[in-house]
Amino acid sequence: MAVHNFSAGPAVLPKPVLERAQEELVDYRGVGYSIVEASHRSKIYDEVHQSALSRIRSLLEIDEEYEVMLVGGGATLQFAMAPLNLLGDGESCDFILSGSWAKKALSDAEKVGNVKLAFDGSESAFMTLPDPGGVRAHPGSAYLHLTSNETIEGIQWRDFPDLGSVPIVADMSSDIFSRPLPISRFGVIYAGAQKNAGPAGVTVVIARRDLIEKQPRTLPAYLSYRTHADKASLYNTPPVFAVYLMNYVLEWIEEQGGVQAMERRSEERSGKVYEAIKRSRGFYRAPAQEDVRSRMNVVFRLADENLEPTFLEEAEKEGLVGLKGHRSVGGIRASIYNALPDAAVDALVEFMTRFASRHG
Repeated sequence: MAVHNFSAGPAVLPKPVLERAQEELVDYRGVGYSIVEASHRSKIYDEVHQSALSRIRSLLEIDEEYEVMLVGGGATLQFAMAPLNLLGDGESCDFILSGSWAKKALSDAEKVGNVKLAFDGSESAFMTLPDPGGVRAHPGSAYLHLTSNETIEGIQWRDFPDLGSVPIVADMSSDIFSRPLPISRFGVIYAGAQKNAGPAGVTVVIARRDLIEKQPRTLPAYLSYRTHADKASLYNTPPVFAVYLMNYVLEWIEEQGGVQAMERRSEERSGKVYEAIKRSRGFYRAPAQEDVRSRMNVVFRLADENLEPTFLEEAEKEGLVGLKGHRSVGGIRASIYNALPDAAVDALVEFMTRFASRHG
């Protein structure tokens, strides 16, 4: 029986990447030892490291105005690093409070400096987002922070605000490399790799050079973007194996047609699940506002919520794993990241239809 992994992260990786890593694990390309054992100062790792940085830049069409960095600590560390690097004395920033992850980032930013809300989605239980064209930053704001995709609530920005001189700082952990981006609107983009780019352990940070230069010089070294930029992300020992796997995942994305192809696939595949919800005539329901429903994390409930444990149990018996919604909201969540095979989505839709027929 095929097993289809819908986990929200760490998430499914492309099978060819895993097979390649398996083949090379003991002896990396004939050197006689594993990449896991390679010095981060060695030529063989440096080639991997530089290749990963180059592929990030190429896939997202990032120009030389930006630094691309590989940092540890996950996106969670960036909740603090961004305001520590970008908020000067007496400065304030704006936040789009859109869901659980934005709330965590907001909490850390408030410990660093003054934060103002440009949008508060709590009244809608985080089921909606503002119109990008209507988003405004407060006068004097150093930046505006948003979360591009909320994995728990299942909402996603379709387009992004254009704030002119006010840079956007974005947590893109769960949808980076799933679509093209208007890079010039952003001051900083950060993303944990474990959804679309690789395994847990490495975080991609893309930062505008002028913002890096304005940061306080009193920051501890590791918390400074300048440190990682100046040392080409080799200030300390990087997560070698995570970067190695990420490089192969990015190569796989290139081979599939790049982020443009990933966007077409995400639209089509999430669309199949949302269409199955619609066809069920109320047996399933997607709580999020339709025009901001996530293409990465399809969150839905059963009309009879008492049936949800049965749904999950029967789904797992058929090889559909990782479908349980986040513990804070419950329900069902199908995470449809880049590497999830099309067959997995088709199997889920077929199961949903059969389950509704039996229990509806």
